[in-house]
Amino acid sequence: QVQLVESGGGLVQAGGSLRLSCAASGSISSTSHMAWYRQATGKQRELVALIISGGNTNYADSVKGRFTISRDNAKNTTYLQMNNLKPEDTAVYYCYVLLRLTGYPYRNYWGQGTQVTVSS
Repeated sequence: QVQLVESGGGLVQAGGSLRLSCAASGSISSTSHMAWYRQATGKQRELVALIISGGNTNYADSVKGRFTISRDNAKNTTYLQMNNLKPEDTAVYYCYVLLRLTGYPYRNYWGQGTQVTVSS
């Protein structure tokens, strides 16, 4: 069984910063892709940032230059550093991990979501 625990969301003023964390726990054999998605009220969930096992990253155009995704493979943890936050960044942020438990194939797992609210 896998558990993804997110932390770091909250309320911040425009121009401020937040750092999200997502830790995966369980009998994890290997972790491949790790990503952050977000879903604003009334909108579809969208990819914010992705990091693969080799360290390559990909970002949504709207966050390039402001957000940085990273990972600690030893801790099965991914981070999202968000700087210069804007009101349009307000959303529930979800952690996504593609990983393999010992003896099982790769599967997708999602965190419970953490609210980020940016006031103007």
